[in-house]
Amino acid sequence: MSDHVYKVVEIVGSSEKSIEDAIERAVARASQTLKHLRWFEVVETRGHIENGAVHHYQVKLKLGFTLDGPDVAD
Repeated sequence: MSDHVYKVVEIVGSSEKSIEDAIERAVARASQTLKHLRWFEVVETRGHIENGAVHHYQVKLKLGFTLDGPDVAD
């Protein structure tokens, strides 16, 4: 196993459907720009309330990805 060095960024995803959907949307969008995504961590969960009901969910994620280099495999 080779040594790994990770870069970590924070992003926020949102969804009107669920927390899980907010996570999946955030990761899918980030994967369009960032290469070699390896893991995520949910740092914060929050939402918006309208008329006494949950209107949408937000999740703050930390995403870890390996840096480009000679032994990075896709």
